Amino acid sequence: MEERISLAHGDGGELANQLIKELFIEAFGHREEAKLDAAILSLKAEKIAISTDSFVVHPIFFPGGNIGKLAVTGTVNDLAVSGAVPLYLTVGFIIEEGLSIYELREIVNSIAAEAKKAQVKIIAGDTKVVEKGKAEGVYINTTGLGVINRQQLHPETITVGDSVIISGTIGDHAIAILSARGELGIQTDLESDCASLNLMIQNVLQSTEHVKIMRDPTRGGLATSLVEISEDFNVTIELEETSLPIKEQVDGVCQILGYEPIYLANEGKVIFIVDSKDEQLVLSILQQHPLGKNARVIGKVKENTKSGLLMRTALGSTRRLDRLTGILLPRIC
Repeated sequence: MEERISLAHGDGGELANQLIKELFIEAFGHREEAKLDAAILSLKAEKIAISTDSFVVHPIFFPGGNIGKLAVTGTVNDLAVSGAVPLYLTVGFIIEEGLSIYELREIVNSIAAEAKKAQVKIIAGDTKVVEKGKAEGVYINTTGLGVINRQQLHPETITVGDSVIISGTIGDHAIAILSARGELGIQTDLESDCASLNLMIQNVLQSTEHVKIMRDPTRGGLATSLVEISEDFNVTIELEETSLPIKEQVDGVCQILGYEPIYLANEGKVIFIVDSKDEQLVLSILQQHPLGKNARVIGKVKENTKSGLLMRTALGSTRRLDRLTGILLPRIC
């Protein structure tokens, strides 16, 4: 196989066939599905969940992962927080002419490894090659399919007293990407938190029927996700600033640059709103899992007659939080 991607790898000829068979099929193991133009599936479920996402993160390699790992975790998590068990993924690549085969293989192997860890199967894919300067290495699109095997979430039942839980520290992914770019002279050893959360989430859902809603706070961060929930379901949520789990490195960078951690992107965290009587049960389950060891209760639902997100500060005052406006960190995922 050649050392770098050329436009001929995208023309459907011998080089394209070689790339597909020796790299993608070899890594993903979907040899039978690749013999047809579509994967044929049998699903035994009354309801399925489908999600699609595109990934253009810059740089494509960053501390704690790369664009391939991120592409799997992003779609797996979107399915999981919808109450589904992720089963299948499709992966589409837009590859820039000149990308080294070594780098592409590393990305593809990361996809295969993360899919195996998340217990999902890659069943279909596509490859296109564009001219040098058109894609900054590679862009990836993933579509995921999962089944809903249990009672669905019921966000319409969110009520006063419900607990808001976050599965771990916030802002790690955004600061890891910022550091990797080296544009602002910020250097840290912080790694991205990108991880597939579906198995941890399934542990929670199998133990309680009182999870009202879940969200993965990616672009726009914790605050934007909770504002969306408050507006969609007409509830007021109050966060406790002193309860927010934030690593010292994230807090330090935010103080230097004037960022607020609650608006920074995460790629391996999940928000739960649960009945208060199950608060300790959910916390216990999360904290027994490596990805949830820093889980905390960070707030409560205060009203269910009007929408809004409030923050009770360390000084005891209360301020209103809005969704993120403008571009904080572009190309974060």
